[in-house]
Amino acid sequence: MSDIFDLILKNGTVHSPGGAEAVDVGVRGGRIVAIGTSLGDAGEVIDCTGLDILPGCIDSQVHFREPGLEHKEDLESGSRAAVMGGITAVFEMPNTNPNTDTADRVHDKLARAHHRMWCDHAFYVGATADNAEQLRELERIPGTAGVKIFMGASTGSLLVDDDGALSRVLASGTRRVAIHAEDEARMNARKPYALEGDPSSHPVWRDDESAMIATKRIIALARAARRRIHILHITTPAELDYIARNKDIATCEVTPQHLTLAGEDAYPRLGTYAQMNPPIRSGAHRDGLWRFLNQGVPDVLGSDHAPHTIEEKAKTYPASPSGMPGVQTLVPLLLNHVAEGRLSLRRFIELTSSGPQRVFGLVGKGRIALGYDADFTIVDLKKRWTVGRDWLASRCDWSPFDGMDLTGKAVGTIVRGHRVMWEDTLADAAVGEAIRFEATEFS
Repeated sequence: MSDIFDLILKNGTVHSPGGAEAVDVGVRGGRIVAIGTSLGDAGEVIDCTGLDILPGCIDSQVHFREPGLEHKEDLESGSRAAVMGGITAVFEMPNTNPNTDTADRVHDKLARAHHRMWCDHAFYVGATADNAEQLRELERIPGTAGVKIFMGASTGSLLVDDDGALSRVLASGTRRVAIHAEDEARMNARKPYALEGDPSSHPVWRDDESAMIATKRIIALARAARRRIHILHITTPAELDYIARNKDIATCEVTPQHLTLAGEDAYPRLGTYAQMNPPIRSGAHRDGLWRFLNQGVPDVLGSDHAPHTIEEKAKTYPASPSGMPGVQTLVPLLLNHVAEGRLSLRRFIELTSSGPQRVFGLVGKGRIALGYDADFTIVDLKKRWTVGRDWLASRCDWSPFDGMDLTGKAVGTIVRGHRVMWEDTLADAAVGEAIRFEATEFS
C-alpha cells in the first residue's frame, strides 16, 4: 500500500519520553501516528541518518514588533528567523504599537499571523491598570498565551508597577501570568548610575536588587491572590534560590544570552549591542545561573528576542534601546553548551519542549508521542560552524553572537508535518497557526 503516511522520518535518533531510540516516525494529518521500524510508505520520506530528532523547540518569549515597529521586525521576518534556527512555535509579547491589550488587538495579531508566520504562535495580552478587570475574558481568547506584566519599564509603554494595580491584575483570571520583574521605583532612583557613553553601567543602574525586590514583591502578591506566575529572564542566582523555595506558585525562565555572555567581556566587546533588560551581568552571575539550571530550578528557556536596528543601537548609551535578537540562535547556542558538557541533551529538551508544555498547558506539543503534533527540531549535534550575518534572517541584521564558533545546529524544522526549513533553505510557503492551550480549549 502506498502513501499510508504523509511523512516518514527515517534512520535518525528519536528523542521520545522513553529516551533516545533508533526508530522511524510516521506522520499523517499533521500528527504523529506511528513510532517504530519498517513503517511502510509515505508521500515524503526524509533520511535523518546521523541526525537527532528532537521534539519541536518552543521559544516562549519573543518580541516580533508588529504592529507599529516593523522597521525592527515583523511577524513574518521574526518567525522566519525562528524556523531557520530550529524553533517550531513561539509566544509573542504585547509591547507593540499599539499595545496588545484589547480583544480587537489580539484578534488583529492572530489574523496577521495565520499562514504568514512560519512557525506556530500565541500572543500575550498586556496588563494595564485600565484593563485589569477585563483580563479574565482576554486570557480566554484562543491563541493567547496568557497575561504579561511589566513591573519595570522596558521597550514600549506597558507598565504596572504599584501593588494595588498588580493585585487587581492577579485577581482577574486563572492562567499563569508572565512577569518582567524589575522594580521601577528602585530603577528610577538609580538612574544617575547609568553613565553616558558607558553601557557597562547598565547592570549597575538596573542592579541585582532591582530584580530581587520585584521578584519578592510579585511572589508575595501572587500568593495573596492565589495566582500562579512565571518570572521571565532571571539574571541572578539569588532570585533562583528564592524561586526554588516558592515553586508551588512560581515557575521561571532563563535566556541563552544570560547563560552565555558575561559583562566583563560583553560590554567592552559589544558595547550597546550587549544592552538588554534585565542586563547581562558578571561571569559569576552567569555561573550561578548554570548551577541552578542543572539543579532543575529554571523551567524553560526563552530567547527574549528583542531586535532593534543597527542605527538605533549605535546611539550613545543610555539613549540606546535595550534588547537583542536571539530566536535564531537559541537552539545552536544551547547545543554548543551540550557539546561542551555544560548541559545534557535531556535537560535541553525539557527546557525547550516538555517544560513549556507543562508550564503553559499546551495541547499536542512538547513531546514526540502518538497523537501529538508532528513538530520536530532535527539537529546535527556534531556540526561545527560559525555564526555569520549571511545566515541571520531577522530584519535587524545583527547578532551579538556573529562570528562565534559553535558545535551543533538545527538541520531541519518541521511544523505539524510540514518541512518548513531544511539545510538553511525555507519552504515555499508559511504554515504557522495558533497554538492550542488547555485553558482555552477545555474550560
